[in-house]
Amino acid sequence: MNAVRVKICGLRTPQDVAAAASAGAGYVGFVFFPKSPRHVSVEQAAGLALEAPVGLCKVALTVNADDALLDALTKVVPLDMLQLHGSESPERVAEVKSRYGLPVMKAIGIADAQDLPQIDLYSQVADQLLIDAKPPRDADLPGGNGLAFDWRLLAGRKYWQRPWMLAGGLTPDNVAEAVRMTGARQVDVSSGVETVPGQKDADLISRFTSAALSATG
Repeated sequence: MNAVRVKICGLRTPQDVAAAASAGAGYVGFVFFPKSPRHVSVEQAAGLALEAPVGLCKVALTVNADDALLDALTKVVPLDMLQLHGSESPERVAEVKSRYGLPVMKAIGIADAQDLPQIDLYSQVADQLLIDAKPPRDADLPGGNGLAFDWRLLAGRKYWQRPWMLAGGLTPDNVAEAVRMTGARQVDVSSGVETVPGQKDADLISRFTSAALSATG
């Protein structure tokens, strides 16, 4: 069985990128959402992406982004994937994929079993899926809130039409259990490796990645 792949999201400094790479992460994520404490500018992200070693997948997280923002991102930042973390429709996902020629990961918020059909719906258009905890109704952020959902909802559902990634409330202390319960082969973390919102910790990144890579689902 292949090792679990890790995505460290919300990186803001060259030190963050170096820590993720040295820990063995497969993906790094840059957030383009002004309300987030992890937000970076297009110019900042370009510099960070250039710091990333060859083979590390560079992902841009956007929230209901228009073509103007996506045009700027894809023109300036050397990206490998676009992550759509808003309320983008399946039609919009397909449009973005076609327009930019990059793999698209669609985030899907899960609170209960009624949310699961979205996974099959977006499987038809996205290259990958990110299964996250649905944010509270009054939340300012669509993700990165440090919330988990009931992982038992995904038990026995290892094989959807597309590769998928588990997110939401993961930490160095619970990621192995999350992998065991869900069978996830990919995991995403942001707030779970921070000391304060937006400030990554190299030791937490190392511990999280080590726990994930050694987990079996």
